[in-house]
Amino acid sequence: MKNIEIIGIQRGKTFSPNHIGNDEAIFQLTMQALREEGCKVTILNEETFLSGADVTKSMGIVSMARNKDAVKKLQQLERDGVPVVNSGFGVENCFRTNMTSLLIQHQIPYPKSKIVSTDKVEDNLFDGFSELGVWIKRGDFHAIHKEDVTFASSRQEGKEILREYALREIPDAVLSEHLIGDLVKFYGVRDTDFFYWFYPYEHNHHKYEHYEQFNGNLVYNNFDEAYLRQVALNAAEVLDVYVFGGDAIVDKAGNIHIIDLNDWPSFAPCRDTAAPYIAQLLLKKFEYKTDGIIAREKQ
Repeated sequence: MKNIEIIGIQRGKTFSPNHIGNDEAIFQLTMQALREEGCKVTILNEETFLSGADVTKSMGIVSMARNKDAVKKLQQLERDGVPVVNSGFGVENCFRTNMTSLLIQHQIPYPKSKIVSTDKVEDNLFDGFSELGVWIKRGDFHAIHKEDVTFASSRQEGKEILREYALREIPDAVLSEHLIGDLVKFYGVRDTDFFYWFYPYEHNHHKYEHYEQFNGNLVYNNFDEAYLRQVALNAAEVLDVYVFGGDAIVDKAGNIHIIDLNDWPSFAPCRDTAAPYIAQLLLKKFEYKTDGIIAREKQ
């Protein structure tokens, strides 16, 4: 079997809030699946990658990096013709403000939202939102701290949150309407058959403990699972990420709205199944024959 060289870049711990172990687990499972395909895999952390490690001889880079400097370096490598998954451009597209603009622009079902600056906080920023409250989300990056995604039940509370963001030197935020419905979490790998969804409240997913009080109890609204998959894939394509996950709200009419989409999440409840599909995608992107990888995993 042809031996190809692949670079794998781990995610820094700062960018794995509450998921350091889970993020590392899916990364290592994917690297092992690549090795079993005959690949020579060299693993770098973000710091080593940024310090000048030579990655130009690899046939492809597998990256979970989110450090902004690492993302910029990946983008330059892509401009130079090095295949990278997930693309540094896709990772940057998943920063909240960018994601919101792109998904709305491409008519992906998404909550009514507004991008605002944190340096001038006025009452009228909240005009047009219902009395149900509004979600305030850090705009310049992914959520790192719990406060980076916060529910405001009043204008005064919302203004205080935005002022706190300004003190933390967060320049902009996304205001999103609160949608009533069931929260659904999903994971996907584009260009493969893999897609998985579940109700995080059923699995005591600690990331969502704080949010359950606002979303309410599960009522199991009926919805079209194929449509959820298609909407999620469409969103991932718009953002240019291949290994992805996210959250959606399903209302009582079965309508689905994407409320978040991330580059390469933990795949925690399904990582053993997901890893070979991710490896299949990577080898396909790196122009390597992959016919047998999933078949062997199913034996």
